[in-house]
Amino acid sequence: MRKNIVALLVVMILSANLFYGCGSSSDLAVNKASTESAKSGDKKTVTIGYLPITHALAVFAEKELLDSEDGDITIKLEKFSSWSDLMDALNSGSIDGASVLIELAMGARSQGIDLKAVALGHKDGNVIVTSEEIQTAADLKGKTIAIPSTQSSHNILVQEALAGAGLTIDDINVVQLSPTEMPSSLASGSIDGYCVAEPFGAQAVSQGFGHVLYYSEDLWEDSFCCGLVLHESAIESLGSDAVNTLIEKYYEAGSSLHADDAQTIAESYLGQDEEVLQTSLQWIHYDDLEITPEGYQVLYDKVIEYGINDNPPTYEEFVYQAE
Repeated sequence: MRKNIVALLVVMILSANLFYGCGSSSDLAVNKASTESAKSGDKKTVTIGYLPITHALAVFAEKELLDSEDGDITIKLEKFSSWSDLMDALNSGSIDGASVLIELAMGARSQGIDLKAVALGHKDGNVIVTSEEIQTAADLKGKTIAIPSTQSSHNILVQEALAGAGLTIDDINVVQLSPTEMPSSLASGSIDGYCVAEPFGAQAVSQGFGHVLYYSEDLWEDSFCCGLVLHESAIESLGSDAVNTLIEKYYEAGSSLHADDAQTIAESYLGQDEEVLQTSLQWIHYDDLEITPEGYQVLYDKVIEYGINDNPPTYEEFVYQAE
């Protein structure tokens, strides 16, 4: 009798395992995914790369905005220390998007990388900072000027300044330095000036060893510089509705970046001196960040004129069009 009971129990256990084993792995995976999805509120996470500069403030502000709302999208920020490292990650699709020098993204697109610019990073906000002895663009002749990349609006702005004085890029010594190196290089006298993302121009001005030779709007009004760029694989994964929402919230966040809010976010994400940030934020604004065909055409012409990109992508090829 006891043997029969044991045998019956064995049969029941085996039957149960067979029953639950049919599709059990997939069912458990679905249940686990459903549980994790429920915990995250079904939010889609967009990983955005950035360098710690004021030009990325609209991305920081959007993250704050999305985190405060019960929406379907959230931003995960990934910090980089150089444009080359950031572009490697963006080009490979390791990150979904980035706040990046728009000329670098245009260059990648020209080489066949599937990138789309969805918005500007800011308007204006670049300065050419020099030592005190340089008072006019003509004084730049023979001097050493630093820029962060040859593929940058900083390169364009320097060449615009030179052109105004009847000079060309061949009349100066151009070096590429990381933004963080430029203020100390100017202070030591190893360079005579630089044009770079903020707040590094403001550092030299605030500390008294540099002065502003040109504001970007003096040379190119509403100049393009950084852009919010997405990899097309991320656009396909997110879907048009989510991408459109991401862009709309980005515009909204940029429009909200007035003096006090911008200062608070900059201090939180950049950890720079308060006075330096106050100076820097006087030179930049984040409203109206749409990439218009007219504005892009100006950029398109300038990158060709100044030898930055001989075959830049057209507006239709490079700029995301909302569906």
